[in-house]
Amino acid sequence: MLRFYTIGLLILIVAILANVIAMKLNILTWYDYMSFLTKTNTSDITVKFIDYIWLFLVYPLTLGFGYRIGDYIYKLIFN
Repeated sequence: MLRFYTIGLLILIVAILANVIAMKLNILTWYDYMSFLTKTNTSDITVKFIDYIWLFLVYPLTLGFGYRIGDYIYKLIFN
């Protein structure tokens, strides 16, 4: 159970950092993308190719990296 907590905590930290970086680079985050999909007036936000690359390739890989870091830290501390 402690392993899952450690991994989950690191995924959360990595996700927060990734969202901050995406916002600084002016790339859509999932929150922005979901609000874009639910808006009736979609002319406010344009979805660029880089946004799709970020949302469907880079961000999931980043979260997977967070999993690997969490698992490594757990093994480092408790094994």
